[in-house]
Amino acid sequence: MPQLAQRVGRAKPSAIMVIAEKARQLKAAGRDIISFSIGVPNFLPGEHVYAAAREALSHDSGQYGSNRGAEPLLDAFLKHIEALGFRGYGRMNLSIGIGAKQVLYNLAEALLDEGDEIAFAAPFWTTYRDIADIVGAKANILHCGPERNYKLVPAQLDAALARRPKVFLFNNPSNPTGMVYTREEIAALADVLADHPDTWIVTDDIYNSMVFDGIGYHNFVFARPELKDRLVFVDSLSKTYGMPGWRVGLMAGPEAVARAVTTLNSNHITSLPEVITAAAVAALAGPQDVPQAKCAEFAAKRDTVVAALAAIPGVVCPRPQGAFYAFPDISAAFGRRHGDTPIDSDVAFCAALLEAKGVACVPGSAFGEPRAMRISYTCPAAQLQPGLERIQAFFAELT
Repeated sequence: MPQLAQRVGRAKPSAIMVIAEKARQLKAAGRDIISFSIGVPNFLPGEHVYAAAREALSHDSGQYGSNRGAEPLLDAFLKHIEALGFRGYGRMNLSIGIGAKQVLYNLAEALLDEGDEIAFAAPFWTTYRDIADIVGAKANILHCGPERNYKLVPAQLDAALARRPKVFLFNNPSNPTGMVYTREEIAALADVLADHPDTWIVTDDIYNSMVFDGIGYHNFVFARPELKDRLVFVDSLSKTYGMPGWRVGLMAGPEAVARAVTTLNSNHITSLPEVITAAAVAALAGPQDVPQAKCAEFAAKRDTVVAALAAIPGVVCPRPQGAFYAFPDISAAFGRRHGDTPIDSDVAFCAALLEAKGVACVPGSAFGEPRAMRISYTCPAAQLQPGLERIQAFFAELT
């Protein structure tokens, strides 16, 4: 029998989806399960998005679309990023993908050769390492623990860039930690990046509209405009507009990079469907009341989560200021037992928590931080407090 390609052996199933599937199976078997596992926003877009989709469906041409993206979508995205603070971009600086994940994969193919180095901070979104492995890149992981609020500092970045990685991948606000870099923190890191001109910069900032406490969204190119020639900004409709299943990702960057991604699209996906494109234009260009209301709702949920975790002895959770995640350090539980079950790792903790209390969380080791676990607090409000109380009860029962 012929063999599979070696790269398939480097590909791993998403750890997040493994936990989510286990929770679904238990729920289907009749268990009372509260899932804090998968990072979906759990709200639907405004009616104007559905109206645009229905209108497009009634006039569907059935034809292929643009590999780069339909002009109305590109124009709507240009206005969106200009409002964020990006200046001087045109259609030739943009391209699309089937979700931000596919945009990131295309960028890896476009920017990284076999053996090239890509640097990114831990905790990291699980897909970063998976993509690096698949394309044969070497991951230089910059560890940022809870003691430093899960954030990179300039000296650490400077040391990493001295190795001349081909790509530096940055995530703000962060999945899995919910941490957000301030204007001053972004400016300090941008100064370091300006001193290392041989590295591409990719900013995966798909939670840029979910920032709390008045911090605001900031990007390296705002602080140091000269970085524009090698910086790629990645965005998505999934989180902001409650459209994860619609699969719309976008990027803005140098023309050469956008052209490369567009060329890859011509071989991978061809284009986004007309109906999806129309819905995406409506989301970007239409009323923003739904995402604004949900941002306020998530900030309130964040407060509930942080208060509940702070009441657990030994648990440390840097206060998240964006996205919809908390990432508590649960290592105080290691070396203890829940009933007859030893808790010797984050994986053992999350498995025991799911079995004993019916609460699904993702082990932090999936994100490069084995002392922690990720809580996605997008569940219905009626489930949030009971789920947190189950976590508190689980800790209280440890011996």
